Amino acid sequence: MRAIILGSGSKGNSTLLIGKSKKILIDVGFSYSKIKEDLAKYNFKPSDIDAILVTHTHKDHIAGLPIFIKRNAVPIYTNEIMLPELLKIVSSDNIMIVDDLFQIGEFNIETLHTSHDAKGSVGFLIDSDGSSMVYVTDTGYINEKYLKRMINKNVYILESNHDISMLMTGPYPYVLKQRVLSDKGHLSNETTGEYLNRIIGSKTKRVILAHLSEINNTPDKAIETVSAIINNKMVIETASQNDSLDVGEF
Repeated sequence: MRAIILGSGSKGNSTLLIGKSKKILIDVGFSYSKIKEDLAKYNFKPSDIDAILVTHTHKDHIAGLPIFIKRNAVPIYTNEIMLPELLKIVSSDNIMIVDDLFQIGEFNIETLHTSHDAKGSVGFLIDSDGSSMVYVTDTGYINEKYLKRMINKNVYILESNHDISMLMTGPYPYVLKQRVLSDKGHLSNETTGEYLNRIIGSKTKRVILAHLSEINNTPDKAIETVSAIINNKMVIETASQNDSLDVGEF
């Protein structure tokens, strides 16, 4: 399995998963032209995509979905809770309702229900031919039962949205600060570090911090905070809002 993060942040999110026979997009939060351009950098095109997974229905995760589906008849895999919102922008003909465990070709996928202010929001635990990946963004916390299932995976793409001090002293209005800090908001650098300290293991190859706030965080701050909490067990990297990141094969 190979993963390429096309972009991650409050302005748009999309990640490409490449298996032996199938290619999956997690979220389509960018315009069709940008997705097409980003895929081309790695010698792929929109028509190569076999399936789309949706984490939740906020604009930065589905903004490009209607045009992408209009130009490429790709099935969207989602849960029943998200269905009403998705039907506002795409036809039911394009939607596959799945349970918490399902398969797309060689990919075995488990949905991890997240805590966010979007109905039906999820992350994913994905296995393929012995490779494993955790993909979780946009959540206020991670349920203990899911955290136990996330232990010692090969790759973690995990939200590290904000530095608490930067958020509290920054320009956001108080109501928005409270939303970000709430159980239905976003993970802080500190919380993400604490989670990673419990779940990374001997099989872990890469840890990517995702969905960093451009106002309430910096890559250096996120890496410094998380690295200190995990006692520098791993080299920590960050995904970018504007640039893609090839996580590579694992």
